Parts: sequence; structure tokens; C-alpha cells
Amino acid sequence: MLFAYNIVVFIAGYLLKVVSVFSPKIKLFVAGRKEVFPILEQKIKPSDKTIWFHAASLGEYEQGLPVIEKIKEKYPSHKIIVSFFSPSGYEVRKNNTIADATVYLPLDSKKNAQEFLRLVHPDFVFFIKYEYWLHYLSELKKQNTPTYLISGIFRPNQMFFKWYGGFYRKALDTFTYFFVQNQNSKDLLLQLGKTNVAVSGDTRFDRVAAILEKDNSLEFISEFKNNTLTIVIGSSWPKDENLLIDFINTQNQPLKFIIAPHNIKPAQIEQLKNSITKKTVLFTEKENKNLNEYDVFIIDTIGILTKIYSYADIAYVGGGFGNPGVHNILEPATFGVPIVIGPNYSHFAEATALVNLKGCTVISNLKEMENAFLELIENDTIRAQKGLICSAFVQENRGATNTILKKI
Repeated sequence: MLFAYNIVVFIAGYLLKVVSVFSPKIKLFVAGRKEVFPILEQKIKPSDKTIWFHAASLGEYEQGLPVIEKIKEKYPSHKIIVSFFSPSGYEVRKNNTIADATVYLPLDSKKNAQEFLRLVHPDFVFFIKYEYWLHYLSELKKQNTPTYLISGIFRPNQMFFKWYGGFYRKALDTFTYFFVQNQNSKDLLLQLGKTNVAVSGDTRFDRVAAILEKDNSLEFISEFKNNTLTIVIGSSWPKDENLLIDFINTQNQPLKFIIAPHNIKPAQIEQLKNSITKKTVLFTEKENKNLNEYDVFIIDTIGILTKIYSYADIAYVGGGFGNPGVHNILEPATFGVPIVIGPNYSHFAEATALVNLKGCTVISNLKEMENAFLELIENDTIRAQKGLICSAFVQENRGATNTILKKI
């Protein structure tokens, strides 16, 4: 089985190099991995004490950030190494200030794993939520390196729990402790005889709750909002936008819309802008404009959506009409904003919970979208009640980070 795994990794590496010629994203994926070992050699000395965190992508990094921050406080003499698998994580956070070195994770070959761990020589390792790279885990076990899974989540359809998953189940033997999000995940691990597990909850709640303590003001958003009821549309995809555009274009009441699309490629942004009949301005053209004169503000940049949610009266979070589903609803929730999403949310525990609590409304077509928005626009009491449900949900689920730190 290991032989087959190695063959798959080898073929994947070759195909990625071919595809990188045609795909800018895959080109970043391939080129970035060529720089990993030189970066580590430059930034990590053999005498350094280090702690390694691995995140698949941006969401997992944000999820693990509360733990990274606390571990950095607890072990100030250690250097922090953060690795990413995906370009969408690395390219956005490669210049973060929390880590001493931020790199791509080289593909999972035995040679790469040995060289990476030789250069990093971590005292502790944290994998965030998931990703079980067999060679890395095998080498960590050989070196008796304490290895933790934080905010982990397990489902019955994963290979670990299939009759043919014995090879992957061995990877779980590496972990010193599993910190999982829910009781179902713990029960699944217990079925495998893993008693080194605790339900800690989801560290994302600690992350988003801490946002309230920061300065979330954006003067240009205040100017645009101009004390008008504002709907913030975050991480939207074309399937979301097709419905949203119809709704926006037919509104005659005093409303403002802020759209932060998931994809900010110029051609798609221009197409989005041209499809809107209301007076619309882009973030990149906001200078020297009287922003309060506009109805729609398209955010064609990254990194400020969280702060923008603090100005929302209503939030629409995109992704719910696609796969894998809806994006992060906890950021608007922490600000006490009622949320509307598309129908694909069942894989996300926080979305399912907020839907059940009635803080989040699910829509599947334009008519349902109109009804959901108009109820929230026209009924201040319902809007406030749903917003309170969202903020209370975040506050009640805090504490995962402290649970993890007490066990380490």
C-alpha cells in the first residue's frame, strides 16, 4: 500500500508541473515549493528551538491562529514555523508576523519529509483540523516528536473508518493527542481505540471572538455607508451573484450593498460591475470619490472583509450554491449580524447550528432570497433578534484554545 501511495505522490508531482504551465495557481504551488528548503536554511539554525504548525489553507490558518499566538507566548524562545499546502493560504499569509518562517509544505515523499524535519527539527508539531501526510507523520513518530491535531473533525465516510483503511489508520498512531470539535469525532476515534482525545471545540470561535477587541474601523466604509442600512455580501461566487444582482437591481428603497467576491480577477470584477444598474464603485477606484453617493461598493482586494462585516446590518455569505459549500459565517456572526446563505451548508457544523437556532436563513432561489432580505430589512425586531442569536452563539462556544493549552 505504501508503494502505491508513493507512486500516486510521484505522479501528482509530475502532473502538477505540467499543469503549472497553464494554471497560474498551480504555478505558484510548484514554484513556491522550490524555495522551501533554502528559506528554512536561511531562517532556522540547527541550534534553534522550533514549533511547527501546518495548515492546509487560509481557513485552517485562521482557525489555528489563537493557538499559535498562545503557544508563542508560552514558548517565547522557540521559533514558529508555519507551513501551507495550498497557494490560497500561503500567498495571502506568507508575510504574517506571527511566524519566524512561513513556507509551502513539500509534497509528501520520504525524502522531502526527512529533509524538512532535519531543517525544522521541531520540539512540538500541530496539524490544524486535518491533512494526514503519511511520510511526515511516519518521520515524526520515528523521532518521538509530540504531535497534536487541533480543531480536528472526523466523519464516518473518511478512509480511517472503512474496512480498507488500515494503512491510513496507522497514520493516526503518530498523534500524541487529538483535540476535536465535537463528540461525534471523539466517538469515531474511540471506535479505533484512540483514547488520547478530548472534545475541545473549534478554535475559530476564539479567533472570531477576539476580533471584537480589535480596531475594525474603516473610514471609507463609514463614508460609503452614510448611516444607511447596509447588506454586506462576503465571499460570493457567480452562482450567488446571479441572484444577488437581480435583487440589487430591483430595489428602490434606501439600501447600500458591499460586495466582496471570492474571486477578484479584473475581468470578473468588471463583468460584475457592469451587470449592476445601481451606482457602483470599486475599492481600487475609490480615491477622490464621494463614496456616500454610491449604492454598491465592490471590494476588489483581499484582507479587509472581516472589518467590513462590522458595518453590516445584514450579511450574505457566499459559497452555498457550490461545492464544498458556504464560506465562513462566524465572522459576521461575531458582530451580531443576521446571516443569509445558500443551500449547501450541511458539512459545516457552525452553519448547521446557526440555521437550527434561526440566526441564519437558508435560501435556494431568488424568491426566497427576496423574502429573507425584505423581512430583515423591514422588521427591525427580527433583524435584532437574529443578530443577537448569532453573537451569543459565538460567545457561548469560546474556550477551545484554553482547553488545548491545559493539555499540552
